[in-house]
This record gives sequence, structure tokens and C-alpha cells, in this order.
Amino acid sequence: MNGFYLSSGARLGFSDSDLGLPIIFLHPTPLDRDFWRPLKQQLPKVRAVLPDLRGHGISELGTDLPKGAFAPVPEAAALTIAQLAADALALLDHVRLSSAVFAGCSIGGYVLFEIWRIAPERVRGLVFICSKPQPDSEASLAKRAENIARTRTEGVSQLFDEMARNLTGEAARRARPAIVAELRMHMTLSVKAFVAVQAGLAARPDSVPTISTIKVPVLAIAGGADTSAPPTDMEALQQAPGGCTFHTLPAAGHFAAYEQPRTVAALMAPWLRQFGE
Repeated sequence: MNGFYLSSGARLGFSDSDLGLPIIFLHPTPLDRDFWRPLKQQLPKVRAVLPDLRGHGISELGTDLPKGAFAPVPEAAALTIAQLAADALALLDHVRLSSAVFAGCSIGGYVLFEIWRIAPERVRGLVFICSKPQPDSEASLAKRAENIARTRTEGVSQLFDEMARNLTGEAARRARPAIVAELRMHMTLSVKAFVAVQAGLAARPDSVPTISTIKVPVLAIAGGADTSAPPTDMEALQQAPGGCTFHTLPAAGHFAAYEQPRTVAALMAPWLRQFGE
């Protein structure tokens, strides 16, 4: 089933496979929900609820985003992690689920920490794929400001070309060269949306302290070739008191779930059995 729902005045798109253990999958930026398609095909017995994050895919960005969150670009409206978490919980209400397992990659994983902070009763388990709890370093903050300036001058096309290549692991590119074009096709953010996402990412909170409060099971899957969320950063998740099952895929890049869907599904499937559906 494909549809739309409303959250904070924005019309957001999603799909829902209706049957099985409910999992809300939150994709990385600047991609859309199609990122999860290969993995979903390997997990046919779960109820995959796949939103397009605000400003991505067919979802509207909305008009009431706060400004001033990112000091180097104070006039930029910010798509905050708090807003994305509110959108995910609104979707949970829309599809009439009291709780679910949540899975996130990159920005999607950052949203999982916020969902846990504000609504832990709605979380049955958390799956982090190529997503770290640490906030941006000073170098990362400077790069975000640089990319905002660049896209305002040049547009997003060339930057997205670079991201599609550089965030995909070399092994995946070598084995299946078409993967870069496939991913690039689903990078459709406008300049305005890209700027809002970068400002929101820059302003995201430090989630390392949150780990000590997570009392539900955690599955963490890192890409050994991922420089954006390296395994050394993701290892902090192993301190979650609810228990963390940790895996590193040696050859995977930042888009590990798309690069190696069968491997990721093979790790998720036995972990999901503990939820009994």
C-alpha cells in the first residue's frame, strides 16, 4: 500500500506492506525510501513501513522550519532531528501501530535516538545501520557549511554525483558498477531541502549519553569501508543496557543495506525472531 499522511502541516509519502512484524525503516539522505527496496525483498515476512523523510522523495519539506540552528549559516532553515522523529511517530499513529521495531541508516539512525528519548514506550527494538551516536566534529561542521555555500552557487547535481560514488563501497562499485547510477537516481532533494538537512544534521545532539538509557534490544551493523560512520564510532552502541548485537561488514560502504542486502537480511532475520511475530 502506498499513501500519504500529514505531520506538522506537511504531506509525507510512505508505503506499508501490511503484514508481519512491523518495522519502520528510515532511509539515509539524500536518498528516498527506495533505498530499502533490496533489503525489503530479502525480508518478506516483516511489515515494512517505509516513509520518504520530509523533503525527500515525494514528501514535502514544509514551511515552518526553525532558523538559527546552525551558527555558521544562521539564516538557513533547519530540518531538525526532532522534527523527523515527530514525523516518524505521526506515521506510527497513521498506520495504527502502538509500537514497532525501528531501523535507520545514517540520518535515519540519528532519528532513532530521538524517538527513543521522547517515546521509548513505542520502541520494541532498534536497528542502526551505518549510523553513529556522536555529533559532528569541527571538520564536519565546516564541510557542511562549505557544501551549503557550494549548492547555493552550483546546485546539487555535481555534489550528488560525488556522494553517490564516494559513499558507496569500492567493492560494491567494482562488483556492480550500475549501483552508483541507481543510487544517484534517487537523490532528488532540492537545494532548499539539502540546505535544511545539512543545517539540521549540524545541529543534532550528542547521542552518546542516550545509549546508556536504551533498554530494548539493539542491532548495529557497520560498514568496514564507511568513513562517515566508521565501526570505531558505532562500537559505542555496545554499551546499551538492553543488549547490542554488533556486526561489521568489512567491504561495505555507507550504503551497506543497499550494497549487501542479502548479508544485512541474514543478520537481521535471526535477531528479529526474538520479537515473536
